[in-house]
Amino acid sequence: MSLAQLEKRVKDLEVGQAERICSAVVFIKPHAVTDKVQDLVAARFAAEGITVLSEGHIKAERIDKDALIDTHYGAIAARAMKQKPSELIVQKAAQEEFEKVFGLSWQAALDKKLVFNLADGAEKLGCSMDELGNKYDKLKKGVDMLKFGGGFYCGKIGDIYVINGFYAKMRSQFTVPGQSIYYYEVEWDPKRLAWADFRGSVLGGTDPKTAESKSLRHVIFKTWKDLGLDAEPNTGNNGMHASASPFEALAERCNWLGVSLEHDAHGRAMLALGLPAGLIKTWFDDPAVPFQGKRQSLFDLLEDLNSRECLKKAVLIAAGR
Repeated sequence: MSLAQLEKRVKDLEVGQAERICSAVVFIKPHAVTDKVQDLVAARFAAEGITVLSEGHIKAERIDKDALIDTHYGAIAARAMKQKPSELIVQKAAQEEFEKVFGLSWQAALDKKLVFNLADGAEKLGCSMDELGNKYDKLKKGVDMLKFGGGFYCGKIGDIYVINGFYAKMRSQFTVPGQSIYYYEVEWDPKRLAWADFRGSVLGGTDPKTAESKSLRHVIFKTWKDLGLDAEPNTGNNGMHASASPFEALAERCNWLGVSLEHDAHGRAMLALGLPAGLIKTWFDDPAVPFQGKRQSLFDLLEDLNSRECLKKAVLIAAGR
């Protein structure tokens, strides 16, 4: 696509081709699914002018069987559950740090078959993924655990190296038989509520203790006993999840709700702008994409943008601008 064609496409978008409603997926995490939390969420949505299009339970058994949580966590889960270490792209700086900390090169570790993903590592050690995860939690960053990149960690357990061993605990929180998440498909007018405010003021920051005082996460943290929770929320079990951008919302509707690109407003808008369906689905895994001279997380690039701005930036990214 030429620069002139790109500019015309963006201009067309500015004069009204983009969707004008923000739409997201929100869910109450299993540890916080109580009637009182659902009432709290419903009341806050109503106060903010957020419309609930659909809602309901998704049981843990289905989340496990259909790998919904694995798809939700995308690249993090893939590195832990599916991809083999030899398939991973480890940047030069990360390889140098690995050799500095562990005393052998990354390639040597691969050649000696000492590197495993979470699933294979648990089998190698003769333990469950949860047991391996408990060991992983005790590792110290820079000592026996390294961060290779966003959602990409390598830790030494015994004589082997395990990729994303922390994912065991993340996954287990959603797959306990008899439990569920409680989801909401919501929409609102961005003129009344910007996406960044939806996440920061309505949902609240990742750490519920320090989240904005009136945010749902902080209120759940402060009143967890009254709301019927079994334990005080923390950064992992922080009460709720919400889509970080209109694009992530699209990916989450496709995953959790089984919506197709063609039947989703944001999906149709992306297709109408000339973005191929295959590319869009590849983006669901949050790849590192070239943008403004460097490779960056696709999700990070689109985070907190309103729908129109998100579509415009997606076109620019796809065009390599």
